[in-house]
Amino acid sequence: MPINFKISAQCPQTAARRGELKTSRGTVQTPAFMPVGTGGTVKAITVDELKEIGVGLILSNCYHLFLRPGVEIIARHGGLHSFMNWPGSILTDSGGFQVFSLGGMRKLSDDGVSFTSHIDGSTHFLSPERVARLQNVIGSDIAMVLDQCPPYPCSHEEVKVAVDRTTIWARRARQAHLRENQALFAIIQGGVYNDLRRQSASELVDLEFDGYAIGGLSVGEPKELMYETLHYTVPELPVEKVHYLMGVGSPDALLEGVKYGIDIFDCVLPTRIARNGRVMTSGGYMSIRNSIYATDLSPLDEACSCPVCQSYSRAYIRHLFNAGEILGLRLTTYHNLYYLEQLMKEIRSALSENRFEEYYRIMSPRLGKLYGGVV
Repeated sequence: MPINFKISAQCPQTAARRGELKTSRGTVQTPAFMPVGTGGTVKAITVDELKEIGVGLILSNCYHLFLRPGVEIIARHGGLHSFMNWPGSILTDSGGFQVFSLGGMRKLSDDGVSFTSHIDGSTHFLSPERVARLQNVIGSDIAMVLDQCPPYPCSHEEVKVAVDRTTIWARRARQAHLRENQALFAIIQGGVYNDLRRQSASELVDLEFDGYAIGGLSVGEPKELMYETLHYTVPELPVEKVHYLMGVGSPDALLEGVKYGIDIFDCVLPTRIARNGRVMTSGGYMSIRNSIYATDLSPLDEACSCPVCQSYSRAYIRHLFNAGEILGLRLTTYHNLYYLEQLMKEIRSALSENRFEEYYRIMSPRLGKLYGGVV
């Protein structure tokens, strides 16, 4: 088996569970948050720093790597792990969301999608078979099938087309997938329509993939609607397989996702906002550029034990941003990823110690108040 997933603890009152996801690169404790390394790097942070933080699994993107540097260069290095010098596990997204977000720059058909590169204007075509084989060459531990991600809002009829096409593409990707030591995950679509989510899950579960992602959420819908969709979608997935919620990274949404039975998450949120001077703290979001911090000698977060908070003041980090110094965004990136890793550790501990219900009861309203406005 390319991966092995074992559930070690289950909350009796909710669907939350703790587990271990083993790949040939090591063991990832779940629930886990994956930092996004779209183009073969998690922006503004080194692989050694990721290891210090405790990250074991990162996400890269087939679409971006295909365009730049090209899979031939990656293959010459022996695969993406060697190319980026990352010893941990890697999940590669198919790039379906990125392609479909191009709007007028792409043309969709049952065969696949043709698109114009956002980099140089060149034209390309990706089929589910080609995406599967590109990821075979990239050599990630987990590959995602090409799917069609409908926007929000979207009519039932339009989402039905996307669901039907996603199933067809998933079947074709499974047949084309050739790398035995690489897991292949399907992506459940269906928008916010209960019947279409159930249809998508049923059809893809029948194809027996190594794991299942829930896509098409965190695309503009209210969080309450996302949680409702998880409530009726996750029970349709095999209990023994990995459950992956795509594109979600705010602290409150991570906790809610765990409650509904999600094992892994990814999102650009913590690193993207960090580069704009926004950090996650025990008191909510902080915009370090604000003038109020100009003479503040305290750390970003008094409750945080990360090296950034142990060594640097708010005034200094604000100075770095205002002076255009790269170190500023590196420090905030480290802190945000550390913050989320500590949150996931707390959640895992609560599950192992059979106190998740109590932890959720205390933390859900708190995180919702602090972070409820951003998915």
